[in-house]
Amino acid sequence: MKSILDYLERSAERFPDKTAFADENKEITFSQLKERAQRAASVLTAYNCVRRPVPVLMEKGVDTICVMMGIVYAGGFYVMLDSSQPVERLNQILKTLQADVMVVSKENADFVPKLSFDGTVLEEDSFDDAAVRPLEQIRSGMKDTDPLYVLFTSGSTGVPKGVVVCHRSVIDFINVFTDAFSITRDDVLGNQAPWDFDVSVKDIYSGLCTGACVQIIPRKLFSFPMLLLDFLEERKVTNLTWAVSALVIVSIMNGLEYKVPACIRRVMFSGETMPIRHLNYWRRYYPEARFVNLYGPTEITCNCTYYELDREFEAGDMLPIGRAFDNETVLLLDENDRLVTDQGVSGEICVAGTALALGYYRNPEQTAKAFVQNPLNDCYPELIYRTGDLGYYNENGELCFTSRKDFQIKHMGHRIELGEIESALDKVEQVQRSCCLFDQNKNKIVCFYQGSIDKGELRRTLEQYLPAFMIPNRFKVLDALPMTKNGKINRTALKELL
Repeated sequence: MKSILDYLERSAERFPDKTAFADENKEITFSQLKERAQRAASVLTAYNCVRRPVPVLMEKGVDTICVMMGIVYAGGFYVMLDSSQPVERLNQILKTLQADVMVVSKENADFVPKLSFDGTVLEEDSFDDAAVRPLEQIRSGMKDTDPLYVLFTSGSTGVPKGVVVCHRSVIDFINVFTDAFSITRDDVLGNQAPWDFDVSVKDIYSGLCTGACVQIIPRKLFSFPMLLLDFLEERKVTNLTWAVSALVIVSIMNGLEYKVPACIRRVMFSGETMPIRHLNYWRRYYPEARFVNLYGPTEITCNCTYYELDREFEAGDMLPIGRAFDNETVLLLDENDRLVTDQGVSGEICVAGTALALGYYRNPEQTAKAFVQNPLNDCYPELIYRTGDLGYYNENGELCFTSRKDFQIKHMGHRIELGEIESALDKVEQVQRSCCLFDQNKNKIVCFYQGSIDKGELRRTLEQYLPAFMIPNRFKVLDALPMTKNGKINRTALKELL
């Protein structure tokens, strides 16, 4: 298998009339998806698409997956854009891509003039009546190392970095992922994540691989938990692979007291540390479901480790990120690039294996910094990705994530992990969510939190769990912590409140 199109064609042959994707308004079978994708490809082949980026300015939905697969049939790779993002950022992405053609939905056509794009703009509905042209020559020239998509993440220099992921990496990961968690054609995957966020890759390609149906949950429902739960019940969703914040929205609002969708049997989460209190809320309502903590950055194709919950945890406990997926090596390196194996000793989490991304698009300098030769191997070339995350092994030999390297601070002569303070805050029942930042200008630790406890009482409570030098110097209570569109706490927005 050298292309994810093999997933689509295999499922179209085995389950031609089975629903592949469904959104709020329409659905499509596997055979229909294949046909519509090939129609889109027949139009796109008139442009320079082979191993070239094709940006897509569309909301996630049935029509969008047809375009994405059409781009792949045309030999290109897709780049999802979101019109809710700042125009400046979108223009930075388009400048990096230097694409020849962009696909937009009719709803986003009026947005295009705001963008600095000199190529051809095609509206998605122009593909529907196209005649299918022969695509065999493009297909025969494909390699499994050809790019499949580029996802743009925030860059340390202020310029977004485009992570290039190839077919081989997705195939390698999805084959292992679906097998590890027994995802089959009988599953209904409730897609929460935006399609320019790598959590969605697990939904999209698990569905194409196994024949499972992907139910695309409208973004607006995450502002109305009762409507969200109605949707999950009506669509008979069995699997949730969600960002942590999406699950927390439901637990904060006590949504499961309203309704417990009956078919859910698997709850997987990633993107941030899962607060134990909110995890236990879900586990109370789903005592028989499988709960899995997934870890890994976009650069290693979704996830590199997982921990399936096998015991009880209390607020403030460290939830492991577990062990590596098959065909991936995860190791810890200390500040001198020596291997860390001892219990409780911190090191940077580094990853090797087929699932590594190809690098950053048109960004060799950042690629060279993050994708490096394994310092433990002086015998042959072996790339590892340096995640910038810190971790350690607990008493059970399980890998645990502590924080980002850049969340490690020096304060009052002590080296402090801000994640450890947040873990202590998780023990405080009246704190729903929290985030700690370091104000370098004022040399103060600032705690932002959402909850019903006043600042003085919170400070006194933390004295039970933390030494004095780790107690935040300032506390700011918010009605709700700001979130990124990908469902993570928006630390950039919080910095503006320092």
